[in-house]
Amino acid sequence: MKPEDWDLFLKQIAQDYRIQGKLKEIFLVRFAYENWRKPDVEVWELAEAASHETYKKQMTQIYSFFGSDQPQGCPDLDPSSKGPGKFQILREWFKEIKYPAWQKQLVLPASTANGSTGRSLPGDAQVYIPRPPIEADCYQEILKPGALIRIQAPEKMGKTLLLNAILAHAAQVDCRKVYLNFQTAEGPMFNSLDKFLRWFCANISRELGLKPQLEDFWDEELFGSLVSCKTYFQGYILDNMDRSLALGLDNLDRIFAYPEIAKDFLPMLRYWHEEANNLEIWQKLRLVIANSTEVYIKLDANQSPFNVGRQVKLPGFNLEQVKELANYYELNQKPELMGDRFIPELIALVGGHPYLIRLAFAALAQQAIAPHTLLQEAPTQSGIYGPHLRRLWDNLQSSPELGLALQSVIVAPEEAGVQLEPTLAYKLESMGLIHLVGDRAQISCLLYRQYFRSQLLELSRNDESK
Repeated sequence: MKPEDWDLFLKQIAQDYRIQGKLKEIFLVRFAYENWRKPDVEVWELAEAASHETYKKQMTQIYSFFGSDQPQGCPDLDPSSKGPGKFQILREWFKEIKYPAWQKQLVLPASTANGSTGRSLPGDAQVYIPRPPIEADCYQEILKPGALIRIQAPEKMGKTLLLNAILAHAAQVDCRKVYLNFQTAEGPMFNSLDKFLRWFCANISRELGLKPQLEDFWDEELFGSLVSCKTYFQGYILDNMDRSLALGLDNLDRIFAYPEIAKDFLPMLRYWHEEANNLEIWQKLRLVIANSTEVYIKLDANQSPFNVGRQVKLPGFNLEQVKELANYYELNQKPELMGDRFIPELIALVGGHPYLIRLAFAALAQQAIAPHTLLQEAPTQSGIYGPHLRRLWDNLQSSPELGLALQSVIVAPEEAGVQLEPTLAYKLESMGLIHLVGDRAQISCLLYRQYFRSQLLELSRNDESK
């Protein structure tokens, strides 16, 4: 099962069963492949629910869509039952019954009129809006022997969609493709370099339909984990392929939190890329890596994979791209939206951030809010961005040094910015709160400036009153 396909499947299920609004958000997060083993106390925060109790009530509503009393419901799911286990019952029903049937209906990759490449994507969150010339450049780059493409952008900027579009294009020109999301790796996989590399190789083998044969190539004690990993990849994976392999590594920055692994794994990627200059077999490997922030682990410049290959930095949507997205939400017939004011004001407010634009268009398409009200309430707790802003605020409060760093950016002159300690700057950038101009940090959009300035002022008043 490919996590990206499972995500598309969930969106189609939500559409088929008419799960909308906040319930849809909760559903997609709870049943996401990487969250299967997480307890509810973790998931409700990831889903940006108002509270744990609210989350439980919302899950009860979700189960009601699939109860055994529904015509297309899950036979084993009793909607009146108050016992545990509903999640496991429904997940297994999806996995064993619904998912195989859905796979048979998938549309194969095809080029579209606007130049994007990929399968027909069910679900509003998966529409792909090209940002030329990025796509054309990447499509050319992935065809080069030993290619390395580095996609960097803050959270929810579209890295995964671009990565999968590149892989889909590679598959069209007769490459094998594998997508590996590091967020799906369980914590124990990072206990040691050897365990992580075994997980890495085994999962790639499985995605290629190869039975993992690690023990035939692996000898940590005699050769070490890095050599064993290279031997396995070259002697088993690449050697068994009659064509090139486009390997997409998503959320690579997950390993930044494990310096002992990162300091060996990242140079290994650089070394594999450079081996294409020495050994023909390594020319088969085409790497695409995606991460939210710069690596803040010290690496020798000659060992880092972040200064070779083609770098891609994803910008926010411009006016034409936002209008194209509006057409997808069928908002093009509403003059109050498509005139000269609303869309430019929305772009200015959120800096063209794709995720924040999507939230606005989803609310407008559902007629949940008027355009002027959306803009007016955007930086407030009651606005459509309230859950997103509160999640960011909670993260800042749990890391006081990040909050102080952001405060210094907000109070600094807008154009001048401020120089931050590198680790803090990179973390704030990965959250999408700032962007870096040289060494100086600037707030990334007006929405964040307005909201966090008011929150910090309120916090200061509370401190003074104590």
